[in-house]
Amino acid sequence: MNTAVITLKKGEGRTLKAGGMWVYDNEVASMEGDFQDGDVVAVHDFDGYFMGYGFINRHSRIRIRLLSRRKDAVIDGDFMEMRVRNAWNYRKETIDTSSCRVIFGEADFLPGIVIDKFSDVLVVESLALGIDRWKTVIVDRLKAVMAEDGIQIRGVYERSDAKVRLQEGMERCKGFIGEPFDTRVEIMENGVRYIVDVEDGQKTGFFLDQKNNRAAIHRFCRGKKVLDCFTHTGSFALNAGIAGAASVLGVDASQLAVDQAAENAMLNGLQDRVKFRCADVFELLPQLEAQGEKYDVVILDPPAFTKSRNSVKNAVKGYREINLRGLKLVQDGGYLVTCSCSHFMEPELFAKTIREAAAGAHKRLRQVEFRTQGCDHPILWAADQSYYLKFYIFQVVEER
Repeated sequence: MNTAVITLKKGEGRTLKAGGMWVYDNEVASMEGDFQDGDVVAVHDFDGYFMGYGFINRHSRIRIRLLSRRKDAVIDGDFMEMRVRNAWNYRKETIDTSSCRVIFGEADFLPGIVIDKFSDVLVVESLALGIDRWKTVIVDRLKAVMAEDGIQIRGVYERSDAKVRLQEGMERCKGFIGEPFDTRVEIMENGVRYIVDVEDGQKTGFFLDQKNNRAAIHRFCRGKKVLDCFTHTGSFALNAGIAGAASVLGVDASQLAVDQAAENAMLNGLQDRVKFRCADVFELLPQLEAQGEKYDVVILDPPAFTKSRNSVKNAVKGYREINLRGLKLVQDGGYLVTCSCSHFMEPELFAKTIREAAAGAHKRLRQVEFRTQGCDHPILWAADQSYYLKFYIFQVVEER
């Protein structure tokens, strides 16, 4: 293991000291010893106090991603297996593992890597240089740990095609790790069957983080008229349908997503009650309002409108607009399901934005539930980037 030492400036490292996992470039005072980007280095405070080991990358604003705070730690294959085993044991205790996120980067103390399990297939997303060198070791150790529980993984696909890799000085890539296999994988979640396209679907192919939130809408969808906006491959719409909704309209701007959603509806025998339309939600909602449409349940599950602090103001406008338009389409006494998957849209700001939308629509909101991401996407306190999903269910009542 490399003996290079990175020393922090006096007064810096506050995030690290509070339990966080990152050291930024402007926090570093000196770098001593031989190392290459992607190597493991020791991190010392300004006075020489040992703070941990982490991957270094001079191409990234996140200069060091922490791996361990123990001075006697040895970063090798056995260390990676320990991390993987801990992550898998946690999932077995907290969630249905037939399909789930098995590794969630920093929150599982494996910074920069995400691994999702879809039935008997793994999908890997590697976003940082240091962990990228270990990804095959991590995958092999994970497969071995799962095999101890009788789970045989038939294939592994890599979806490291996110733009953020460019910020690490890495190329975007995707493809098989190991033998090729059929990349259309059938899974079941909350009693709903889906075909997940791990090769060409968004991110790793399917958004597992809303599993419990999708189940939460079942109890008030029976016999109802439901509008699901930004439906992607139809997950909320199909949950409404399987729960007994009278009719569901799912809307998405991607024709590919709509085609996949319609296929999923057929797979579940819901094609008569659950329909999909390819349209821009921002354009469609005012049209539905003008036509006098009303729904018992309106679901708003948009993509992240902001991926940086610089664009938060514009994101607020987008969230306010869709929530205002969505609220106007809810029947008196009906329900609004609304969420934000942007880490930079902080909980207080998101709540404030919804409150402003309700005032603009002249509606009163009664909160039914507030939720976050599923527990297979654990929120590591002090590592703020691991907390991103905010999910509300409201009853909407007219102002009288």
